Amino acid sequence: MTSQALSMGWRASRWPRHIAALVIGVALLLWLFRADVRALLGIWWTSTTYGHCLFIPPVVAWLIWNRRGALARLDPVGWAPALAIVAAGAGMWLIGDAAGVALVRQLALVIMAEGIVVATLGPMVARGLAFPLGYAFFMVPFGAEFEPPLQDITVAIVMPLLRLVGVAASVDGVLIHAGRYYFEVAEACSGAKFVIAMIAYGVLVAHVCFRRWRRRAIFLVACVIVPVLANGVRAFGTIYAAHLTSVQAATGFDHIVYGWIFFALVMAGLMAAAWRWFDRSPDDPPFDPATLRQRVRWRLQPAIATALALAIAAVAPAWSAAVAQRARAMPHSIALPDVPGWRRVAVIRGAGAWGPWHPGADHHLAGRYADGTGEAVDMALASYAGQGEGRKLAAFGTGALRQGDRWIRVADLPAIDGGRAIRIVSAAPGGSTVERIVVTWYRVGETVTGDDRIVKFATMKDRLGGGDQTATALHLSALVRPDGDAIGAIRRFRRALGPVDRAVDRIVAPAY
Repeated sequence: MTSQALSMGWRASRWPRHIAALVIGVALLLWLFRADVRALLGIWWTSTTYGHCLFIPPVVAWLIWNRRGALARLDPVGWAPALAIVAAGAGMWLIGDAAGVALVRQLALVIMAEGIVVATLGPMVARGLAFPLGYAFFMVPFGAEFEPPLQDITVAIVMPLLRLVGVAASVDGVLIHAGRYYFEVAEACSGAKFVIAMIAYGVLVAHVCFRRWRRRAIFLVACVIVPVLANGVRAFGTIYAAHLTSVQAATGFDHIVYGWIFFALVMAGLMAAAWRWFDRSPDDPPFDPATLRQRVRWRLQPAIATALALAIAAVAPAWSAAVAQRARAMPHSIALPDVPGWRRVAVIRGAGAWGPWHPGADHHLAGRYADGTGEAVDMALASYAGQGEGRKLAAFGTGALRQGDRWIRVADLPAIDGGRAIRIVSAAPGGSTVERIVVTWYRVGETVTGDDRIVKFATMKDRLGGGDQTATALHLSALVRPDGDAIGAIRRFRRALGPVDRAVDRIVAPAY
């Protein structure tokens, strides 16, 4: 079909009014959920892990543009069953909002947008757009959960390589002591952003360049394994360069190589290795319109489909606002409790000082207690009247450690009385380190846990079930000393304090 014939057929078809309904519907949906859109764009623009998401919308537009000829041979129809997709997305958004999980809200927003696509264009066109619609989910920033295991894999690759080249090295969790320097295999060094971007790129290449599913699967597996191994070699190279020169020179070189050259070289190497097995021509049609034609029942006018989809989507934020009104107000002031057998002492300063990070909390408390044996425990508490964007009990970069903190988590320890226990270290004068044990409990509704995932479920249950929506984090911490027992001190203090739920109630509830 020539471009002139395609243009004439386009103008004579029903496409223009269906496209108009789609554009208006998606634009109004994005305005309705503009807070999530702003948050999503902010992550794309500021996070190095999710910078690749900026390229997903142009890629999706390119994929759709390449299908324009085949799509023009299909008849768009408004389709009532697609409203169920919008309803599912709205329900998911409500759950994500109640649980305080931005990832779920953002995923739900994409589902609702794609539900409008299907509702205004119909099932035939949706099948023709199946890959672009599926690829659009890469706009959602996922993969932070990959970072801890990838940190461990990076350490497992680096240590044998350092020994192979004769560099004396020891490891403590994610902290490597090599030569005269300490190196933290931090979340940013785990290679997660490399792997996530390579998966997104690999899925695109697998679709565009391969026909056979077996070859697609092999290429995608390579897109996961190769960057993980390459990141381990990169981390080793950074440490070895620091050993030969200085840590300043090595990390500066690392940022340039990893950010601009290393990723491109690995990507080019994968493409070169797979080139001979590409079995799809760039000129091959994306799909055969003849196979997608079908008789469509439950038709709607596109304008009606758009109006119904937006009405369904609007139920979620309206319900969320109504539920938020039931949140109980916090007291004007609260105070740390007296603990039997322990006395309040001055907090420490300097290298051993520590404090959790809970932005947006209605109340913060912090104090230090000592017993007759000379052991001391730091207690910190943060309490929220209700959670929301920027006011979350358990979120990335909040809690016992903040993002970019001078304290580094080196190991997870067995739970202590149901609380999550971690060991953290910080640099001290003279090249030494200071260690702490931190144990965290969360109280949401009637739930007491140290697990961030359970916190999100409990938050959702409390909010949707009509609870008071209060949420509290309790942290107990003790310095690790050669002649002390930090874990034992925390256990004794927790027993003297009493059950966590009752302790929290004694601190927060009396003023109601």
